Amino acid sequence: MIQQTILNTEIKDGMNAAERAVKRFFDFIGALLGIILLSPVYLLVYCLLKKQGDGPVIFRQERIGYGGKPFNILKFRTMMVDSEEEGTPQLAQKDDDRLTPVGKFLREHHLDELPQLVNVLRGDMSFVGPRPERKYFIDQIMEQNSDYQYIYLMKPGTTSMATIYNGYTDTMEKMLIRLQMDLDYLQKRSLWLDVKIMFTTAEYILFGKKF
Repeated sequence: MIQQTILNTEIKDGMNAAERAVKRFFDFIGALLGIILLSPVYLLVYCLLKKQGDGPVIFRQERIGYGGKPFNILKFRTMMVDSEEEGTPQLAQKDDDRLTPVGKFLREHHLDELPQLVNVLRGDMSFVGPRPERKYFIDQIMEQNSDYQYIYLMKPGTTSMATIYNGYTDTMEKMLIRLQMDLDYLQKRSLWLDVKIMFTTAEYILFGKKF
Protein backbone atom coordinates (compact mmCIF):
# COMPACT_ATOMS: atom_id res chain seq x y z
CA MET A 1 0.00 0.00 0.00
CA ILE A 2 1.33 3.43 -0.93
CA GLN A 3 1.99 5.64 2.04
CA GLN A 4 0.50 9.00 1.17
CA THR A 5 3.41 11.02 2.46
CA ILE A 6 6.00 12.94 0.51
CA LEU A 7 8.89 14.74 2.09
CA ASN A 8 7.16 14.18 5.44
CA THR A 9 4.10 16.08 4.20
CA GLU A 10 0.76 14.33 3.89
CA ILE A 11 -0.60 14.16 0.36
CA LYS A 12 -4.34 14.54 -0.01
CA ASP A 13 -6.06 13.80 -3.28
CA GLY A 14 -7.89 16.93 -4.36
CA MET A 15 -10.83 14.79 -5.49
CA ASN A 16 -13.08 12.82 -3.19
CA ALA A 17 -14.70 9.49 -4.16
CA ALA A 18 -17.87 11.14 -5.47
CA GLU A 19 -15.91 13.52 -7.71
CA ARG A 20 -13.83 10.65 -9.05
CA ALA A 21 -17.04 8.78 -9.92
CA VAL A 22 -18.39 11.84 -11.75
CA LYS A 23 -15.05 12.20 -13.54
CA ARG A 24 -15.27 8.58 -14.73
CA PHE A 25 -18.87 9.08 -15.92
CA PHE A 26 -17.91 12.09 -18.04
CA ASP A 27 -14.78 10.31 -19.29
CA PHE A 28 -16.95 7.43 -20.57
CA ILE A 29 -19.60 9.65 -22.18
CA GLY A 30 -16.99 12.03 -23.62
CA ALA A 31 -14.91 9.22 -25.09
CA LEU A 32 -17.96 7.52 -26.60
CA LEU A 33 -19.20 10.76 -28.21
CA GLY A 34 -15.67 11.62 -29.34
CA ILE A 35 -15.23 8.29 -31.13
CA ILE A 36 -18.59 8.71 -32.89
CA LEU A 37 -18.16 12.36 -33.88
CA LEU A 38 -14.52 11.94 -34.95
CA SER A 39 -15.11 8.73 -36.91
CA PRO A 40 -14.54 10.56 -40.26
CA VAL A 41 -11.14 11.71 -38.97
CA TYR A 42 -10.32 8.16 -37.86
CA LEU A 43 -11.20 6.92 -41.35
CA LEU A 44 -9.10 9.60 -43.05
CA VAL A 45 -6.05 8.89 -40.91
CA TYR A 46 -6.53 5.15 -41.46
CA CYS A 47 -6.54 5.67 -45.24
CA LEU A 48 -3.44 7.88 -45.14
CA LEU A 49 -1.48 5.33 -43.10
CA LYS A 50 -2.65 2.42 -45.26
CA LYS A 51 -1.63 4.33 -48.38
CA GLN A 52 1.80 4.93 -46.82
CA GLY A 53 1.98 1.13 -46.75
CA ASP A 54 4.92 0.58 -44.41
CA GLY A 55 3.37 -1.15 -41.44
CA PRO A 56 0.36 -1.38 -39.11
CA VAL A 57 -1.96 1.59 -38.62
CA ILE A 58 -2.32 1.24 -34.84
CA PHE A 59 0.67 1.33 -32.51
CA ARG A 60 0.38 -0.48 -29.18
CA GLN A 61 2.86 -0.04 -26.36
CA GLU A 62 2.84 -1.16 -22.74
CA ARG A 63 2.62 1.69 -20.24
CA ILE A 64 2.15 1.71 -16.47
CA GLY A 65 -1.18 3.02 -15.24
CA TYR A 66 -3.38 3.29 -12.17
CA GLY A 67 -2.13 1.27 -9.22
CA GLY A 68 1.11 0.51 -11.05
CA LYS A 69 -0.65 -1.91 -13.40
CA PRO A 70 0.44 -2.17 -17.05
CA PHE A 71 -1.89 -1.54 -19.97
CA ASN A 72 -1.50 -1.10 -23.72
CA ILE A 73 -1.76 2.50 -24.88
CA LEU A 74 -3.15 2.97 -28.40
CA LYS A 75 -1.91 5.48 -30.96
CA PHE A 76 -1.86 5.95 -34.69
CA ARG A 77 1.63 4.83 -35.70
CA THR A 78 3.91 7.78 -36.42
CA MET A 79 7.33 6.12 -36.53
CA MET A 80 9.03 3.51 -38.66
CA VAL A 81 8.30 -0.06 -37.58
CA ASP A 82 11.95 -0.72 -36.65
CA SER A 83 12.37 2.55 -34.71
CA GLU A 84 13.76 0.66 -31.70
CA GLU A 85 15.39 -2.21 -33.55
CA GLU A 86 18.17 -2.57 -30.96
CA GLY A 87 15.56 -3.26 -28.30
CA THR A 88 16.48 -0.33 -26.04
CA PRO A 89 13.61 2.13 -25.41
CA GLN A 90 14.33 5.62 -26.70
CA LEU A 91 12.64 8.89 -25.88
CA ALA A 92 10.81 10.43 -28.82
CA GLN A 93 12.24 13.79 -29.86
CA LYS A 94 10.29 16.78 -31.16
CA ASP A 95 11.69 16.44 -34.71
CA ASP A 96 12.57 12.76 -34.52
CA ASP A 97 14.14 11.39 -37.71
CA ARG A 98 12.31 8.11 -37.10
CA LEU A 99 8.97 9.78 -37.93
CA THR A 100 7.28 8.81 -41.17
CA PRO A 101 5.98 11.62 -43.46
CA VAL A 102 2.37 11.01 -42.41
CA GLY A 103 3.48 10.39 -38.84
CA LYS A 104 5.16 13.79 -38.62
CA PHE A 105 1.91 15.51 -39.64
CA LEU A 106 -0.11 13.45 -37.17
CA ARG A 107 2.35 14.17 -34.35
CA GLU A 108 2.40 17.94 -35.03
CA HIS A 109 -1.41 18.12 -34.83
CA HIS A 110 -1.77 15.53 -32.01
CA LEU A 111 -3.93 13.35 -34.24
CA ASP A 112 -1.83 10.31 -33.33
CA GLU A 113 -3.40 10.42 -29.85
CA LEU A 114 -7.00 9.93 -31.06
CA PRO A 115 -7.08 6.13 -30.50
CA GLN A 116 -6.56 6.84 -26.80
CA LEU A 117 -10.27 7.64 -26.67
CA VAL A 118 -10.62 3.84 -26.68
CA ASN A 119 -8.29 3.69 -23.65
CA VAL A 120 -10.49 6.28 -21.92
CA LEU A 121 -13.64 4.36 -22.82
CA ARG A 122 -12.15 1.15 -21.38
CA GLY A 123 -11.14 2.90 -18.18
CA ASP A 124 -7.38 2.50 -18.71
CA MET A 125 -7.05 6.28 -18.90
CA SER A 126 -8.88 9.50 -18.13
CA PHE A 127 -9.10 12.63 -20.27
CA VAL A 128 -7.02 14.54 -17.70
CA GLY A 129 -4.20 13.01 -15.71
CA PRO A 130 -0.45 12.37 -15.78
CA ARG A 131 0.85 11.02 -19.07
CA PRO A 132 1.59 7.29 -18.73
CA GLU A 133 5.21 6.21 -19.02
CA ARG A 134 7.08 3.01 -19.82
CA LYS A 135 8.55 1.06 -16.92
CA TYR A 136 12.05 1.44 -18.42
CA PHE A 137 11.89 5.22 -17.95
CA ILE A 138 9.93 5.06 -14.69
CA ASP A 139 12.79 3.07 -13.18
CA GLN A 140 15.20 5.83 -14.22
CA ILE A 141 12.94 8.54 -12.81
CA MET A 142 12.57 6.60 -9.53
CA GLU A 143 16.38 6.59 -9.16
CA GLN A 144 16.23 10.40 -9.20
CA ASN A 145 12.96 10.86 -7.30
CA SER A 146 11.05 7.98 -5.70
CA ASP A 147 7.97 10.20 -5.34
CA TYR A 148 6.91 8.89 -8.76
CA GLN A 149 5.08 6.13 -6.85
CA TYR A 150 2.34 8.64 -6.00
CA ILE A 151 1.51 9.00 -9.68
CA TYR A 152 -0.06 5.54 -9.39
CA LEU A 153 -2.82 7.08 -7.25
CA MET A 154 -4.30 8.57 -10.45
CA LYS A 155 -5.40 7.19 -13.77
CA PRO A 156 -3.10 8.39 -16.55
CA GLY A 157 -4.55 10.98 -18.89
CA THR A 158 -4.56 12.12 -22.50
CA THR A 159 -3.56 15.61 -21.38
CA SER A 160 -2.36 17.45 -18.27
CA MET A 161 -0.90 20.74 -17.09
CA ALA A 162 2.54 19.24 -17.61
CA THR A 163 1.64 18.20 -21.17
CA ILE A 164 0.62 21.76 -22.01
CA TYR A 165 3.27 23.77 -20.21
CA ASN A 166 6.31 21.46 -19.95
CA GLY A 167 6.51 20.84 -23.68
CA TYR A 168 7.82 17.70 -25.31
CA THR A 169 9.21 15.43 -22.57
CA ASP A 170 12.40 14.32 -24.32
CA THR A 171 14.95 14.60 -21.49
CA MET A 172 15.23 13.32 -17.93
CA GLU A 173 15.19 16.92 -16.68
CA LYS A 174 11.78 17.47 -18.29
CA MET A 175 10.56 14.16 -16.87
CA LEU A 176 11.43 15.31 -13.36
CA ILE A 177 9.72 18.67 -13.94
CA ARG A 178 6.67 16.81 -15.25
CA LEU A 179 6.66 14.66 -12.12
CA GLN A 180 6.52 17.71 -9.85
CA MET A 181 3.71 19.23 -11.92
CA ASP A 182 1.75 15.96 -11.82
CA LEU A 183 2.17 15.68 -8.05
CA ASP A 184 0.92 19.24 -7.70
CA TYR A 185 -2.08 18.34 -9.84
CA LEU A 186 -2.84 15.33 -7.62
CA GLN A 187 -3.18 17.56 -4.58
CA LYS A 188 -5.10 20.36 -6.32
CA ARG A 189 -7.20 18.47 -8.82
CA SER A 190 -10.91 19.08 -9.10
CA LEU A 191 -13.61 18.71 -11.75
CA TRP A 192 -13.33 22.43 -12.49
CA LEU A 193 -9.54 22.21 -12.92
CA ASP A 194 -10.03 19.28 -15.33
CA VAL A 195 -12.46 21.37 -17.38
CA LYS A 196 -9.94 24.22 -17.58
CA ILE A 197 -7.16 21.85 -18.65
CA MET A 198 -9.39 20.34 -21.35
CA PHE A 199 -10.37 23.75 -22.72
CA THR A 200 -6.76 24.95 -22.69
CA THR A 201 -5.66 21.82 -24.54
CA ALA A 202 -8.41 22.28 -27.14
CA GLU A 203 -7.44 25.95 -27.56
CA TYR A 204 -3.79 25.03 -28.14
CA ILE A 205 -4.71 22.40 -30.74
CA LEU A 206 -7.27 24.56 -32.58
CA PHE A 207 -5.00 27.60 -32.78
CA GLY A 208 -1.85 25.64 -33.62
CA LYS A 209 0.07 26.40 -30.42
CA LYS A 210 2.96 24.02 -29.91
CA PHE A 211 3.15 21.81 -26.83
